[in-house]
Amino acid sequence: MNIADYKHVWVFIEQAHGEAKNVGLELLNQGRILAEAHNEKLIGVVIGQDVAAAVKSAIAYGADEVILVEGEEYKDYNTDGYTNVMVKLIEKYKPSVLLIGASNNGRDLGPRLAGRLATGLTADCTGLGINEETGDVAWTRPAFGGNLMATILCSHTRPQIGTVRPGVFKKACPDLARNAPVIREEIRTPAAEIRTKVIGFIKTMGEAAVNLEEAEIIVSGGRGMANPENFALLKDLADLLGGAVGASRAAVDAGWMPPLQQVGQTGKTVGPRIYIACGISGAIQHLAGMSSSDIIVAINKDPDAPIFDIADYGVVGDLFEVIPVLIEEIRKLKAS
Repeated sequence: MNIADYKHVWVFIEQAHGEAKNVGLELLNQGRILAEAHNEKLIGVVIGQDVAAAVKSAIAYGADEVILVEGEEYKDYNTDGYTNVMVKLIEKYKPSVLLIGASNNGRDLGPRLAGRLATGLTADCTGLGINEETGDVAWTRPAFGGNLMATILCSHTRPQIGTVRPGVFKKACPDLARNAPVIREEIRTPAAEIRTKVIGFIKTMGEAAVNLEEAEIIVSGGRGMANPENFALLKDLADLLGGAVGASRAAVDAGWMPPLQQVGQTGKTVGPRIYIACGISGAIQHLAGMSSSDIIVAINKDPDAPIFDIADYGVVGDLFEVIPVLIEEIRKLKAS
């Protein structure tokens, strides 16, 4: 393998029903930094059927080019079809870096590609940088159960592949007037080679189905909630604000909330406009999952809780007294 033959930064633009998911658009912003460091192009890769909207979004959010593969067999994500397409594209164009969102689909696709291409994969990253000595991507991810952060380099093989948690990076401001070349590739995958197919979608599975990474407002509870029944209070506040309910690891480990709603280093990384932390002390593992929020509001009766160190607004008080008052005041404002 001649590493010098591999150039440019690719971002897999995951789509659903033709629309680009946020995580790919977030990665375009960070991918721009990696590409400019080596004077290379930032290229989005879109696979699907009727995905004009996803292509347009990739360009608006900064892609210099978009590689597009369309086909009926790619309408919904499937491991065999998407792996076949990506392997063929990578073998033809030889990108240096491939960024994939650490979604359910991305976590499936990334390892399969790394195995097929005999290259490295750094999974579930929470940070991206550039190694000053080698110029390689410096992938940062939790290790040893989230107790420390490891920085990993892939120095001897290409492409350098990593899956990155949704919500780690902010999207750039879109420029809907941007234009960029769209390279169409015809790659088919025979039906006999696709071993799974989507039968249908379950639109809701209760609270566990809430997509925290997409939420603009998150109300999270921790050990201070005392019991699972008290999370109903947070749900009332979240519903009133049009947001979602999250939880700290302590609340999830206690069985009060499902793991899909855990925010933190070993849960989901989020970056909403407003994050309201209720009864959460602010352990470093939790802060790693929500510190990129635009506005952080903390409610805790312990004035020395670490959460106040990063909060934009802090309320020292009993959350069971504060939140009902907050709900009532919001209702009054909405009514007026």
